[in-house]
Formats: sequence, C-alpha cells, structure tokens
Amino acid sequence: MLLGMPLLSLVIWLPILFGVAVLLVGDRNAFAARWMAFIGALLSFIVTIPLYTQFDLAGAGMQFEELRPWIENFKVNYHLGVDGISLLFILLTSFTNVLVVIAGWKVIEKNVAQYMAAFLIMAGLMNGVFAALDGMLFYVFWEAMLIPMFIIIGVWGGPNRVYAAFKFFLYTLMGSLLMLVALIYLYVQSGGSFDLATWHQLPLPATAQTLLFFAFFAAFAVKVPMWPVHTWLPDVHVEAPTGGSAVLAAIMLKLGAYGFLRFSLPILPDASREWAWLIIGLSLVAVIYVGLVAMVQKDMKKLVAYSSVAHMGFVTLGFFVFSDLGVSGGIVQMIAHGFVSAAMFLSIGVLYDRVHSRNIADYGGVVNTMPKFAAFALLFTMANCGLPGTAGFVGEWMVILAAVKANFWIGLLAASALIFGAAYSLWMFKRVYLGAPGNHHVKELTDIGAREFLVMGLLAIAVLYMGVYPKPFTDVMDASVAELLRHVAVSKLH
Repeated sequence: MLLGMPLLSLVIWLPILFGVAVLLVGDRNAFAARWMAFIGALLSFIVTIPLYTQFDLAGAGMQFEELRPWIENFKVNYHLGVDGISLLFILLTSFTNVLVVIAGWKVIEKNVAQYMAAFLIMAGLMNGVFAALDGMLFYVFWEAMLIPMFIIIGVWGGPNRVYAAFKFFLYTLMGSLLMLVALIYLYVQSGGSFDLATWHQLPLPATAQTLLFFAFFAAFAVKVPMWPVHTWLPDVHVEAPTGGSAVLAAIMLKLGAYGFLRFSLPILPDASREWAWLIIGLSLVAVIYVGLVAMVQKDMKKLVAYSSVAHMGFVTLGFFVFSDLGVSGGIVQMIAHGFVSAAMFLSIGVLYDRVHSRNIADYGGVVNTMPKFAAFALLFTMANCGLPGTAGFVGEWMVILAAVKANFWIGLLAASALIFGAAYSLWMFKRVYLGAPGNHHVKELTDIGAREFLVMGLLAIAVLYMGVYPKPFTDVMDASVAELLRHVAVSKLH
C-alpha cells in the first residue's frame, strides 16, 4: 500500500490520471502541460520502485495481488499481480516514459498537451497489460493501449503517417480478434472463469491446444513482430515521432513476447512443445534474414526497426528451447533491447531534430561537430551489436548458450546474427558519424544540450550497468522462470 492505495493500481492509474489532467490543462498553456507531464511520469516511476524493493525473490507465485469483482455476471474480476517476469517490464515502462517526456520537451510544438497525455495514458495501460491476471482485463488493456499509439503516429508522425497508423492498427487488431476467440473458448471450457491461474490448470485435448496456440500466436507474433508478419514495423517506425518509436521499440514489442510467457506456454504446454520447431525456425529467419535486410537500408530508422525484429528473434528463440537459461536469456534480452533500442531511436531523433533527414547519405562526419553526442551514439551502437560489457550482450549470450545446449546447429545459426548485427550497426555508425563532414548541414550542427545529455546519460548508465552487473535483473526472475518451466513440462492432455 502507498497513499492508501494498493501499489499495482497506483502504478496503472496514476499515469492515466495525470494524462487526463494534462489534457485538461490543454494547449493554451504548453509550459504547464510539459511540467505536469514530467511530474506525472516521474511520480509514476517512483511508485514502481517499492514493487522492486519489497519483492520476495524466493517466491515464484504472484505478489502484490489485488482482486475485486468487476463484471459479476460473467465472473470478470479486476485481478492484478506481478511475478518476477512481469515486474521488470513495469519498471522498464515507467522508466522509458520519463525519458520520452524529457526527449519531446522542445521538439513537440503542436498539440503539446495531447502528445504528453497520450504517452502517460499509454504507459498506464501497458503497465495494466503486464499486471493483469484476468483474461478479460488483459484483453481490455491490450486493446486500449493501441488507441494512444494510433493517435501518436497519426498526428505527430511523418508525411505518410496516416498509412502507417492504419497499417499498425489493422495488423494488431486482426491478431487480437483471434485471441479474443481463444479467451472466450477458455472461459467456456473452464466453467465460466477468466482467471489465468484457473486456465493454467485446465486440461485440454490436443486439437483444441493446437488451435488455441495458433490463435494466441496470431496476436503475439504480430506484436513481437515475428517474421513474416513484421512488415508493419519498419513503416510505422519511419513515420512515428521519435518518442513514439522509442516506446514502440522499448515496450510495445515486448508485450507480444510477454503474451507467450503468460498464455501460450503455461496454458498450452503440449501444443507449445509440439510447435516449438516452427517458432524456432521463424526466429532464426528473423535473426538472419532480417539482419541482412537491415544492412541495405538507406533510412536510419528503418535500419534500427529491422534490427529490432532481429533482436526480438532471439527472444522467441530463447523461450522455445525450454530451458532456464533460454527463458531467462529471452527476458534479459527484452529488457536490454528496451534500453538499447530506445537509446538508438532517441539518438536518431537528436539528429533528425537538427537536420530533418533520416537518410544515412545526408550525414557523415557528425563526430567533428557533435563529439559528446557521437560518444553516446558509439556506446549504443556497440550495445546494439552485442559488445560484452553492455546490456545487449547478456541476453544474446544466454540465448546462444541455451540454443547450443539444445542443438548445436540452432546455436550456430543464432550466433551468426552477432556478425550481421555488428555489420549493419557499425557500418551505419561509420557512414553517419565518421569521416569528413558530408554537407553544410553537418558543419552547422551544435552538440547536445543539458536536456539531451540527461536522457542519453541515463540510458548509457542503464546499458552499462546491466551489461556489467546483470544479477539484480536475473535474481528477480529466477524463481518465476523455474516455476514456469516446471509447469510447462507437465502434460495437460485429457
């Protein structure tokens, strides 16, 4: 409890309430809207810290649970709780939200209050997805979160923003409708319960498991995005404003992978094991092929968007080799990718705000005029390659180890991604930052100010801390991951 309110409810509703308050302030007073959004984002991050400090590391079950009836006729409850898997994502969401508000401080000049409010409300809804223990509640948060993102892309995006916003919406909606059918089926089978813990114990025949597996797969694969349903992501990233790209890459992609851990694996263990080969195959395609696609991109944002698909391929690969190391590695990779991809997009945003171009060819020699910024960009590029000592390495290393233990060839193919990752990341760095200044725009650039330095500095600390000392992150999830795998190992065929 904090301020007389249960912690999880506070984590969800505080940013939403602040978002509504910022909307009420409106654009008449942009100064007040910015400060209010910042205070809201900071308080929303501060209230998540007790979740970490009071968390029982030995406990594998749900903690900080809240249960209140919501729609009694259908036994839908307002049921929240976190375990070691979801806790880290709530912290990541709240942390990223603060950075995004600071990053959009000066850049956003039209409809400031609406921009800030959209991010605050979206952060609250995403925390709701991670904390929901009721199938219907999960679905409500899952769908509701699309709306602020849709607005962010459609209002503050680039020239093709309407196309990108619709593509984003339709792709995710189609997947989600199949998930809704799956949730209703489970509700009927379990005798009228939306409780996830009840579903986790529910015996299901093989055919039903397979159909449900693919229904959930449709929703989660689009979100991750896995290859071949990844095509919406580059379009959306190119058009979205910088803050939108950072949140989309850092958190939204994680929701899909989180869905696999919360629904597919524990509810449908037999189908998950049966179809693991498919997921591993698609993950390897994402890791290798999409890595090669990233190399030929001319647009910086597109390149980083494809690199996100390749990095998320590691996550799904780690989950479906069914070992402690693989699942923990996948979760660590998600958190690390959250920091690194947010940092990459915010770095591109810094350049874009100055030159108004995302084309790699329009730059060159940025290090001459922006040395402080180029140092940060180098660190983040190295983390994107998976350099030991940075956050990007830990998760990939764990997943590759787990893959080699499962099958040497899978491990070898996964490890090849590190080479491609280094190729496209370093080549982009070389073309943008090194050499003589490419044109007059670059010669006129000014280095980052205190506000941008603060954002970059916080992300750099996060990337290095996690790379050097990942123990605080892995300790939280160990008990929950072991419990999940023990659960998945038991057949539920009836």
